Amino acid sequence: MNDQQDRAFKRPGKWPGTMTDRERFRRQMHYEPIDRSCNFEFGYWEENFAVWPMFRGNGIRTNEAADRFLRFDYKAEVEALEMHPHFKCKVVEERDETVVIRNKDGLLAETPKDGHDTIPHFLQSSITTPDDWQRCKEERFRRDDPARRVDVDVLQQQHPESRDYPLGVHCGSMIGRIRNILTFEGLAYACFDYPDMVEDMVETYCVLVEDFLDQVLPHITFDFACGWEDICFKSGPLVTLDFFKHVVAPRYRRIHAKLRQVGINIWFTDTDGDVRALIPTFLECGLNTLFPFEVSCSGHPSEVLREYGPDLRMIGGVNKRALIAGPAETKAYLESLVPWVERGGFIPHVDHRCPPDVSQENYLYYLNLKRRMFGQATGATNLNAEGGLDIRSR
Repeated sequence: MNDQQDRAFKRPGKWPGTMTDRERFRRQMHYEPIDRSCNFEFGYWEENFAVWPMFRGNGIRTNEAADRFLRFDYKAEVEALEMHPHFKCKVVEERDETVVIRNKDGLLAETPKDGHDTIPHFLQSSITTPDDWQRCKEERFRRDDPARRVDVDVLQQQHPESRDYPLGVHCGSMIGRIRNILTFEGLAYACFDYPDMVEDMVETYCVLVEDFLDQVLPHITFDFACGWEDICFKSGPLVTLDFFKHVVAPRYRRIHAKLRQVGINIWFTDTDGDVRALIPTFLECGLNTLFPFEVSCSGHPSEVLREYGPDLRMIGGVNKRALIAGPAETKAYLESLVPWVERGGFIPHVDHRCPPDVSQENYLYYLNLKRRMFGQATGATNLNAEGGLDIRSR
């Protein structure tokens, strides 16, 4: 496409419906009748904004702008403050094709000069010993930091009870952020060399989340809880199951107790890779929704949804590799999800940030097909005999 064609791209309309986005989300995640599926996507790699003509030609440079441009359903989150202040980002060394920076988590990170999206090569953490952690904790994780006081009045004005979109309370990270500031290798060594330090780090993150929840939960009605861990890779968890069950899980249970007191019973945390070994512990701790569920690592959504039944929900689960392969594979894959979307408790979207390997043409085919299969409201609820969304009749 040329620049004029880029700008001429016709934006899709918002999926029609007879419910608000908030009502639909709450009902879909609780297996109740809905007019159509929620329509969310997880976002895109940075390259997509330069490579896809519809983004390039319309000045779309962020995932938030892309969501608005493509008129997806809206949801919002209120998040706790974690490390504060962050380390000051600065360039430490320039090499032929890379640059070494000290990032906001205090890591020395080697990144490509051309800026293409890739996981940095982490060279060194600012925290390797208990003394390092104690110093960082005193400087950057103070419970009495004035910045941790939440202005509830402002939040209530920003997200009134009359809102028409779902609002989530972000419950932070019990181990994923710690992995970030220690590095994967650093965390692996620290769990054995300094287990008390690692547990104190987990406890610190948990306490800061609890302090935040105590400030906001009495005053704002949230529709879901969420978090970020990213603690799995293609072959399973990055920590031992024993560590997860005995160090991380007790903190999840404490957070869940606070959520349960105010009636929040949808909770997901962002965990990539193969999450299957963690599902039993997640469910025991109240984390009942998988997100974004990478299919190439964790298998087809039907496998875990069938195994755990209605106790387990999912947001994501659309295999990005099917979109890369093309329309035939995309259609076959979406059709395989039909009974699970019909059942409820499952909002389908691409199972991570959409990569530039997916062409714009293939992505638009996917969006249009998803709309035809899961987004056609009729003015009345589209229900099958079991009370789920009626897709097969279309």
